[in-house]
Amino acid sequence: MSARVLVVDDIPVNVRLLEAKLSAEYYDVITATSGAEALALIKAEPPDIVLLDIMMPEMDGFEVCRRIKADPATALLPVIMVTALNEQSDRVTGLEAGADDFLTKPVRDLALFARLRSLLRVKMLLDELRLREETSRQMNTLRDVEKRDDLLNGQKILFVGDQADEGELIASIFDENSHADMLTDPGEALEKALAEDYDMVFVSLALSAGDPLRLCSHLRSNVSTRHVPILVLVEESEPDQITKALELGVNDYIMQPINFSEARARALTQSSYRRYHDELRGALEKSVDMAFTDGLTGLYNRRYVTRHLASLAQSQGAEDHETALIMVDIDHFKNVNDSYGHDVGDEVLKEISKRLQLIVRGQDLASRLGGEEFLIVVTNATVENAEGVAERIRSDIANEPITASTPSGNVEVTVSVGVAMRHSTTETPDRQLKRADEALYEAKRGGRDRVVMAA
Repeated sequence: MSARVLVVDDIPVNVRLLEAKLSAEYYDVITATSGAEALALIKAEPPDIVLLDIMMPEMDGFEVCRRIKADPATALLPVIMVTALNEQSDRVTGLEAGADDFLTKPVRDLALFARLRSLLRVKMLLDELRLREETSRQMNTLRDVEKRDDLLNGQKILFVGDQADEGELIASIFDENSHADMLTDPGEALEKALAEDYDMVFVSLALSAGDPLRLCSHLRSNVSTRHVPILVLVEESEPDQITKALELGVNDYIMQPINFSEARARALTQSSYRRYHDELRGALEKSVDMAFTDGLTGLYNRRYVTRHLASLAQSQGAEDHETALIMVDIDHFKNVNDSYGHDVGDEVLKEISKRLQLIVRGQDLASRLGGEEFLIVVTNATVENAEGVAERIRSDIANEPITASTPSGNVEVTVSVGVAMRHSTTETPDRQLKRADEALYEAKRGGRDRVVMAA
């Protein structure tokens, strides 16, 4: 996994050492010797990750990290502090400043590269989501930075470990409205994680029953738990376990014995990333819905149904997999708008859409092509059941007036319906759609409020 790495250190020999190690692993390395230079480089040539020393003149690494995380444009940029400082208080200060990890010198190569790959996976996922859906202008990316404590409120967490006191300490990180489940068996923990909707999972690598790393692997590979933050608890004397855990997709680690402030800072960081991820994914899904659904009725739009028909045509071939297209058009809809206004017209369109959705099977598709025209795609159809669905649509709408904001409280409307079966396995969707349209206009010419089957 290649990436652009910014190395920030005021000691040239340290810079050259890290640059040589990273370049040997095919990372693209840029360097800075001061905090001000680093911030300028980040703005001019945005890196994918920052390796940041703390002890620098004029502006220390803590302040550089705070400024990076306080800027909406760089709030998601991963920062690893690499320093000779080894005090617990220094590590907590770095994490509270927004750093994603705190590695002490001399740094083991395996640990460094495992952490780089782990953080880059997260960043690349977020970058992809942001690229697809430019939501940074609509959402306040500083919210989690400014109100970080709120991220630990009302959380549902799972702790898997033998030591009850560790579980209680982890639970105390979160507020009283949060809920913590504590288990000692990894098999039971996996079942519960798949059944419940957890916000975060903590796994002790000193677990006596089963393999805790295999539990982490299962959690990360399962669709329902793939994006849940996983933090492992590990002894400082077991660096290889940390490396392996990060390679498996674990988000972060907490050293034992657990320091409350450090554990809390790491949980805040992971909760922040989860919030960003969920908001970006939600915005993307919303934009996809907007692209393929009709804003007024909630039915699929013409763009979607066109792609759907093309996919059906590619997957179908046998005669027992026929598709019927049912085109529905509201009779004299212009009179409704002219007599009662467009608001009532919208009410009519919405109600007819609801009725269509109730009539069609779950495997079939109802869409609005535009204006007062709808299309139903019926799969695995025969002439008889396609005509039956069309007649149900016609009679349902004709026999029950639509409730609307009119003096009488309702509007009576009818629809004309045209049906076209797939003519042959080589017929294109466009040709079938044209035949359904021709049948619809034949129903219009024949007096409306009727169903016509295409020849």
